[in-house]
Amino acid sequence: MANVTIYSSDYCPFCIRAKQLLSAKQVNFDEINVDGNRALRQEMMDKCGRHTVPQIWIGEQHIGGCDDLFALEHNQKLDELLA
Repeated sequence: MANVTIYSSDYCPFCIRAKQLLSAKQVNFDEINVDGNRALRQEMMDKCGRHTVPQIWIGEQHIGGCDDLFALEHNQKLDELLA
């Protein structure tokens, strides 16, 4: 299974939804919490050019945020990326 990384915040409902979907699919993921940590948020922005959370990577591929994750699931492409 591919390595999944998610930059998130404890207070973000989209982060919670994304993590719930990954957990429901029994996907282990590395969570990087950016709350109160400007360096980690800057690291995320440098990697993807976006400032909002969540930002999700499957392997080396940046897939985007929560809506992007759910779009992959809806289009039956998420499992293929996770394999």
